[in-house]
Amino acid sequence: MRPSLLDPLFAPVTTLDGVGPKLAGLLKTLLLPSGSDAALRVRDLLLHLPSSVVDRRQRGEIAMAPEGGIVTLTVRIDRHQAPGRASTMPYRVFAQDETGEIALTYFRAQSGWMEKLLPVGETMVVSGRVEWFNGRPQMVHPDFVCSLEEAETLPLVEPVYPLTAGLSAKVLRKAIAASLAEVPVLAEWIDPAIVAKHSFPPFKTALDRLHAPEDALAIDPLGAPWRRLAYDEFLAGQLALALARQKVKKARGRPLKGDGSRTKRVIAALPFTLTEGQAQAIAEIEADMADGERMLRLLQGDVGAGKTVVALMAMARAAEAGAQSALLAPTEILARQHAQGLAAYAEAAGLHMTLLTGRDTGRTRTEKLAAIAEGRTDIVVGTHALFQDAVEYHDLGLVVVDEQHRFGVHQRLSLTAKGRTPDLLVMTATPIPRTLVLAAFGDMDVSKLQGKPAGRKPITTVAVPMERLSEIVARAGKAMDDGDKLYWVCPLVEESEKSDLMAAEERHRQLAGIFGDRVGLVHGRMTGEEKDAAMADFKSGRTRIIVATTVIEVGVDVPDATIIVIEHAERFGLSQLHQLRGRVGRGSKPSSCVLLYRAPLGETAKARIAVMRETEDGFRIAEEDLKLRGEGDLLGTKQSGLPGFRVARVEVHGDLLETARDDARLVLTRDPELETPRGEALRTLLYLFGRDDAIRLLRAG
Repeated sequence: MRPSLLDPLFAPVTTLDGVGPKLAGLLKTLLLPSGSDAALRVRDLLLHLPSSVVDRRQRGEIAMAPEGGIVTLTVRIDRHQAPGRASTMPYRVFAQDETGEIALTYFRAQSGWMEKLLPVGETMVVSGRVEWFNGRPQMVHPDFVCSLEEAETLPLVEPVYPLTAGLSAKVLRKAIAASLAEVPVLAEWIDPAIVAKHSFPPFKTALDRLHAPEDALAIDPLGAPWRRLAYDEFLAGQLALALARQKVKKARGRPLKGDGSRTKRVIAALPFTLTEGQAQAIAEIEADMADGERMLRLLQGDVGAGKTVVALMAMARAAEAGAQSALLAPTEILARQHAQGLAAYAEAAGLHMTLLTGRDTGRTRTEKLAAIAEGRTDIVVGTHALFQDAVEYHDLGLVVVDEQHRFGVHQRLSLTAKGRTPDLLVMTATPIPRTLVLAAFGDMDVSKLQGKPAGRKPITTVAVPMERLSEIVARAGKAMDDGDKLYWVCPLVEESEKSDLMAAEERHRQLAGIFGDRVGLVHGRMTGEEKDAAMADFKSGRTRIIVATTVIEVGVDVPDATIIVIEHAERFGLSQLHQLRGRVGRGSKPSSCVLLYRAPLGETAKARIAVMRETEDGFRIAEEDLKLRGEGDLLGTKQSGLPGFRVARVEVHGDLLETARDDARLVLTRDPELETPRGEALRTLLYLFGRDDAIRLLRAG
């Protein structure tokens, strides 16, 4: 049960003074993800923090007003200049003080309203940003306007919040002030030593200081009030992950020890030697599997670092111990690719493998399900269909999940409910910065595959301005004549799939005009079958260039493609550029990546392209991307199921994440059921930040 103390914060926003259904609708648009069916609560308003402040202590005179600065002026209203009826000109009000004249400029204003707001002959206080235009100052849409008497009652420093269309700053501030009045005094949930070390104010004080700032420093994300709330959010997330981990570990695992008979045969069948990174990851995984506790491990490897072989070794080890393994891929294409890629090695090691997908029907499906249930198959490969009720396992001992940063903690728990407490290995080819690994997978141990497998050639990366497009096309023709294959990637032009498609179709038309039917096209609007057919043509060599939208980013494997051209490289994030580049350099021939950009480049785009030319290390690229873009965009966290934070910013507050993880784990070793006074306070924290799922885990024992 949620503590009754929190009831005022979980009340609908319409219980606040002055918030009716219409305003509640606008607030929901602003504060909740689009399409969310959750109710908007008072708590949601509290966690909407200011982006800047208006400081009205800066009283000034017209002649001295700095260009672009926010100034508060005391002026006498002189005259109004209304535009003609059909005119698109703005409405101007001229005002003056001893030092000169200023124009107060309003767009689409009505005369009656303006005459009431700024009566001629009155002395008024106006505040806003001053711009100098042709040697004359103007203030466009002043932030506030009031009489001298009213000015005495206004706050000198006022927070400025992100807004949405139709919502005024004044109305939002009033609603937030009403929500602040509802905050009860809550028991402290942070360890006193951590509070002292970081000079954290109490929760309520931190909110008060951020929503009623004394100056611009008060709302600095690096200041103690903001860091305090960021730590709260991290601690709630890490505690939820630690509770999930505790539940998984509580269900006793079983040791899966092998005699090495199958793993040795896998190694003998490989056409290459294991890298140092692979050997180490295999050793860590085998140690976890041999232990009585359940394995919860994340295997992070860069594009083409050889994670699948590591997974196969783990599955061979499970088979030696008499248990089955399930390998779960995010899409049917990738499931098929895994099955094809592993078939020869599995066969060499005497491992029986079954591919189970949505396309299996009737008798084929029945036969496959029987083989799984009777234990006649060692490895089952498929999509999440592997965990439907109809699929029964004889003895599932290991679950390997590929590319599932799209899976939350609860899916991770449900995946392992099929067997007798199976071990869990999660693989990702998206190098994730350490701080984000903690945020998303704080409950897991991490193995990191550094370096590329033997035989992989480095990729030469060059940046070329769009003006030299014709040269690149000529070089593409020569490369095809020499037997090479090329990817040609077109970006989204705007935030619409349609224009993304138009760019790709237009480029396809131009290239086909030059190279004929050697040019194929693949994009997100095609059906699965159409995409498969286009890629099959490219793989077989019927087409030599494939023009693509970013659908080719993950998992497509054409080893003899040696060149990738990325148009408008300046529009892509670093991690995405790195993922795309990873489509080449998979065979024995040298490969290259051409970043076509439109000049002039902004600072961020310049930095991205420089990093791409300097390094192929996905982990370094991910760290740089985090610095350049911030956590919200990285990996497209909005879609990927990685936690997006309301208050915390990983790139600013990342140092607090590790402390939060260690503290969460320590708390649970001392107070596994959260029953002490601090444990009770931590339960309150979990509710406050929407992590109450974790409290159900406590009850479930």
